[in-house]
This record gives sequence, C-alpha cells and structure tokens, in this order.
Amino acid sequence: MLNKVPQVTLLFWVVKILSTTVGETAADFLAGNLGLGLSLTSLIMAVLLAAALTMQLRRDRYVPWVYWLTVVLVSIVGTLVSDNLVDNLGVSLWTTTAVFAVALAATFTAWWRTEHTLSIHAITTPRREWFYWAAILSTFALGTSAGDLVSEGLSLGYLLSAGIFGLAIALVTLGYWKGGLGAVLAFWTAYVLTRPLGASIGDLLTASTTDGGLGLGTNATSALFLVVILAAVAWFTGQEPRHHHVETTTPIARS
Repeated sequence: MLNKVPQVTLLFWVVKILSTTVGETAADFLAGNLGLGLSLTSLIMAVLLAAALTMQLRRDRYVPWVYWLTVVLVSIVGTLVSDNLVDNLGVSLWTTTAVFAVALAATFTAWWRTEHTLSIHAITTPRREWFYWAAILSTFALGTSAGDLVSEGLSLGYLLSAGIFGLAIALVTLGYWKGGLGAVLAFWTAYVLTRPLGASIGDLLTASTTDGGLGLGTNATSALFLVVILAAVAWFTGQEPRHHHVETTTPIARS
C-alpha cells in the first residue's frame, strides 16, 4: 500500500496544533458544558475513535478527511485518558506524565526493533501503521499531562506555558535546520511538544478571565478551529491527486 500519512509541511503543523486545541476544548465541552461527565464522554469518544481508526486502517493510501478525523478523535481521547486518571482516579500529573513518557518510549522501542525504522515516510504496512497510531495516542496523552503539569501543576499559567512549549518547538526546529538534529527525532519531539502547546492555547482562549484565560468559551473556540481544520482538509484533498500522480509516474519517468 502507499504511504498512509500526509507530507510534513507548515500547514501540516498548523492543522496538528489546531487539532490538539480542539481535542482540549471539545473534551471540556462534552464533559462539562453538556454534562456528560468524563466517564460517559470517554466511552462515546472511544467508540467514535475505533470507528474512525477502522476506516483509516482499511484504506490503502492516505485519505485526508479520514486521517485528520482520526487525529482529532485521538486528540480528544488522549485528553480524556489523562483527565480520567487525574480527575477521577486522583493520579498526580507527575505520575501520568512519567507513565505516558514510558509508554511512548516502549512503543518506539518495539517499533524500531520490529521495523528498524521510525520514519513516517514509510508507513506502508499494517503493522507499521498500528505502531504509528499507538505512538500518536501516546504523544497526545503525554502532551496533555505535560501541558497540565506546567500550566496548572507548576502554576505557570496558560500564556507562559504556551510560550515555553513554543520556544521548545523553535529550538527543535533550529536544531533540525542548523544543528544536525535527525529528521525522525526532530519530528517526534515536535509532535509531542505541539500537544501541550495546543492545549495551553486552548485553555488560554476558553478559561475565564479569573482563571487566567480570555473567556472565549469552548463553543466558539471549538467551532472556529473546526472550520479552519475543515478548510485545510479540503485543501489537502484537492492537493492529494497531484501528489498521487507524481508518486505513480515518477518511477516510470526514472526508468
């Protein structure tokens, strides 16, 4: 099958950050504003994620709307996993951050030992794709816990937390372009860091002014970001036939 993930471009990162923000705000909206509670919300979102992931795994190539729907749902479920452990079970943010970091490391270790690559440019077998989505879920859960730990556990606030994670991403980017940081390590490090960045931005926009936010609410923020994501996915869909044409004709041209 063809590679099952999109090209890594600037728009990819923009949509990824927006997806993480939607994951944070949507989880808060469903559990809080609609009164569903964490447990029921987690169950509903897990079922929807299973359905989306099934659609994604059955495709033999990258389909933008299916892929990004799965990413958004993974973002929501990753947020809920962390929130359930902290809010329902009383696990500390230090513990959840450490546990999810170990889970991500274990996923990468098993992936590397089995496939001898962690490159997202080679997601061309079902097993590699399973490893890929397991890593994605771990990054979202880890990012949620790490973001909450910095902004709430350490009482640094949402704006400062967003600045810290934004600076960390900038340093990773600089290390990739100028410092010889490997592409695979740079990608996955940035992927983890964009989760707490997006979560901090989401909390900053939706939290009340008394809690250090801008008080825009989860409804308006989620709706706005979803519109932007839909527009970007539409653009990805329009571009995909061109990329597929290049991929299928290039080997013939070279031969």
